[in-house]
Amino acid sequence: MARNLGPKHRLCRRVGQKLCDLDRCPAVRRSYPAGIHGPKGQRKLTEYGQQLLEKQKAKAVYGVLERQLRGYYERALQREGDTGHLFASLLETRLDNVVFRLGFVKSRAAARQAVTHGHITVNERRVTIPSAQVRAGDAIAVAERSRTSPLFQEYPKTAAQHRAPDWLAVEPDAFRGRLVRLPTAEDLQGQPFRMQSIVEFYSR
Repeated sequence: MARNLGPKHRLCRRVGQKLCDLDRCPAVRRSYPAGIHGPKGQRKLTEYGQQLLEKQKAKAVYGVLERQLRGYYERALQREGDTGHLFASLLETRLDNVVFRLGFVKSRAAARQAVTHGHITVNERRVTIPSAQVRAGDAIAVAERSRTSPLFQEYPKTAAQHRAPDWLAVEPDAFRGRLVRLPTAEDLQGQPFRMQSIVEFYSR
């Protein structure tokens, strides 16, 4: 499985924005690029440069590569409806992202690991592909034999405080959740990147 193994926080610092899922992101304390120029190191971007940056931010957030991101754009383009919304919805309903959104683990990287190691089931069948698309009505759960894994040891303690998106339903005691409906445009607001800029980049 191809993964982005580059520095986790370099882009966070460069854009002055928390893009990772980790609590101790350096961009929270220092919202400016690393280096001797510090806050003065940011330069004004061209329209193309801004679109490229938004694309890089989306790749960092979801942990996908260029080929994968373009593939989601092309799939969204083939469907009827708003391309930006469909594009974002496809990314949000990746299995690894759904596992993360349900609160089973603390990060998308951990969610990806949980899926590839066979800890996650969809409709009671084990699925080991992080990019598998979850559909409305699907039940996602931590396999019973995996619930004592170190990956999930914090979940019973954090489940009560975690708030899943409205398009997901969670049963914490059962280590289970359900995708009750596809996310709406309103559900997808507040992303740390501008999806419209990414659509414009690919449509050039």
